[in-house]
Amino acid sequence: MDDDQEFRREIRDWLAANVTDDLRGAGGAGRENEVFEQRLAFARKLAAAGWSTLAWPVEHGGRGASLARQVIFHEEYARSGAPGRVDHIGVTMVGPTLMALGSAAQQARFLPGIATATELWCQGYSEPGAGSDLAAVTTRARLEGDEWVLTGQKVWTSLAHVADWCFVLARTAPVPPGASRHAGLSYLLVPMRQAGVTVRPIRQLTGDSEFNEVFFDEARTSRDLVVGEPGGGWRVAMATLGFERGAATVGQQVGFQQDLDDLVALARRTGAVADPAVRERLTRAWIDLTVLRAHTLRVLAAPPAVGTATVIKLLWSRWRQGIGELAMAVLGPAGIAAPPGDADVDRWRRLFLFSRADTIYGGSNEIQRGILAERVLGLPRQDRR
Repeated sequence: MDDDQEFRREIRDWLAANVTDDLRGAGGAGRENEVFEQRLAFARKLAAAGWSTLAWPVEHGGRGASLARQVIFHEEYARSGAPGRVDHIGVTMVGPTLMALGSAAQQARFLPGIATATELWCQGYSEPGAGSDLAAVTTRARLEGDEWVLTGQKVWTSLAHVADWCFVLARTAPVPPGASRHAGLSYLLVPMRQAGVTVRPIRQLTGDSEFNEVFFDEARTSRDLVVGEPGGGWRVAMATLGFERGAATVGQQVGFQQDLDDLVALARRTGAVADPAVRERLTRAWIDLTVLRAHTLRVLAAPPAVGTATVIKLLWSRWRQGIGELAMAVLGPAGIAAPPGDADVDRWRRLFLFSRADTIYGGSNEIQRGILAERVLGLPRQDRR
C-alpha cells in the first residue's frame, strides 16, 4: 500500500538522521554492555519520537500500528544498524502484559516509565534448579501486612545490573494435593534498587557479562504489585512469553540475513567459497532463512495458536547456531588461533560462542519440543519426576 511505503520512508529517514556512527551496530547479541549510556539516550530519543510504543494501543500511549507497519519498523531498524535496545524487555514484554492482565493502577504506574525508557526492566524466571521448567521455581514470597517478602535466587537474568524493576515468578502458596505444579505461583513486580536484592554478573564464553544471578534476601514489594490473582501467575507468565515472540522476530531475521551476506563475502575473500561443502552449507543457510521468514510472517498474520511461536524459536535458534559453526569453517584455523584484534575473526568468534546459548534461553529447545509433543501432537506427558 502507498501509505505503508510512505511509513517506511518516514522511519528510514528518521533512523538515517539519528543513528550515529558510535551507535551503529552496537549492543548486539553478546555485547549488551556496549556503549550503554549512549544506547539508553537513543532509546529515550526513539521513545520521544513515538517509535518505541508503535505497537501499543492508542489508549495506552502507543500508535496502534498495524502488523504490516510493525514489521516494516523492525525491518528498517535492523537494516539501519540501529543499536540493540536497552528497553526491549519493558516495551515488548512487561508493557503488553500489564495492558492485557494488569490493573488500572498498575498500568498508570508503570506504562509511562516503560514508554519513555525512564524505567528499565529485567525478567525473574529461571533459577539454578529450574531453567526452562518454570513450574519448579523455588523462590518464595509471603505476605507481611501490605508487602510481599521474597527469598530465593534467579539466574541468567539479562540486564539485571541496569534494571530498575524485575517481574518475578515466585511461589506464594504450596501446590494443593492433586493440583498442577503451576498452581500457587504469582507474578510479582519487584523494585531492584533495595537492600534485599543482590546482583552478581556472570562472565560468559564471549567475555561479556550482560546477564546475572539475582539473590532476593527478604526483598520487598507492595501487596498490590501482583499481576493477576495471587496464585495465578502461571497464566500471566505464559502471556509474557507469548508477547516476547512478536513482530520483532522479523527484524531479528533481517539481522540474520545481514550476517549471512557478510559471511558469504568473507568466504569469497578467504577463498573458502571454493570448497563445495562450504558452498552447499551457505546455500542451505539461505534456503533455511528464507523458509523461516515466510513461516514467521504467516504465523504473525494468523490467529494465535498453540505451538506456533515454539516452532519459530526452534527454527531460528538452530539456524543461528548453524551460522556460527559455518563461520568457524569459513575462518579455518584463524577462528581458533588468531589473537584478539582482528575485526573479522573477533566478530565471528563471538557469534559462534554466544550462539551456543541460543537453544537454551527463551525456553530451551528440549522444553519447546516437549510443548509441541504434548500440546500439539497429543503425545503422553513427559515424566518430570
